[in-house]
Amino acid sequence: MALVGKLEGDVEIKAPAELFHNVFSCRPHHVNIMSPDNVQSVDLHEGEWGKHGSTICWNYTHDGETKYAKEIIEEIDDVNLSTTFKVIEGDLLKEYKEFRFIVKATPKEGGGSLVHWTLAYEKLHEAISDPQSLLDLGLLTSTHVCSHLTQNEVAQPN
Repeated sequence: MALVGKLEGDVEIKAPAELFHNVFSCRPHHVNIMSPDNVQSVDLHEGEWGKHGSTICWNYTHDGETKYAKEIIEEIDDVNLSTTFKVIEGDLLKEYKEFRFIVKATPKEGGGSLVHWTLAYEKLHEAISDPQSLLDLGLLTSTHVCSHLTQNEVAQPN
């Protein structure tokens, strides 16, 4: 069993890719409003929202337990609509030496987008399982964000 791993998953959403990307790149502190059962709060620890190098803290629920992660926004790619978060503190580092989340939105022809999550990690030892349920949480949260974005889109006058 390898210590270094990568899990990837996709979910199709109805929201425009640019709008979805903007939530994770510039407004992650709104995710708790959009998916309150999964994310209880996202706070700015250092830097500015939407800026590379900023540090944010997530309080979330995973596998029925309240968890915490402090992350650096390692990269925001507004051309490819991708944001990379590197975990620097928190519950994940009890089992993983390194952990990164990459969330990318790609526009679909005819509307909507495809959200692609990548979890890149290095386990502390071989007995630790792959973080499949965490990938599933990211995909589920994406659908909640989409629902919120499309409700607001419909509610706004043209």
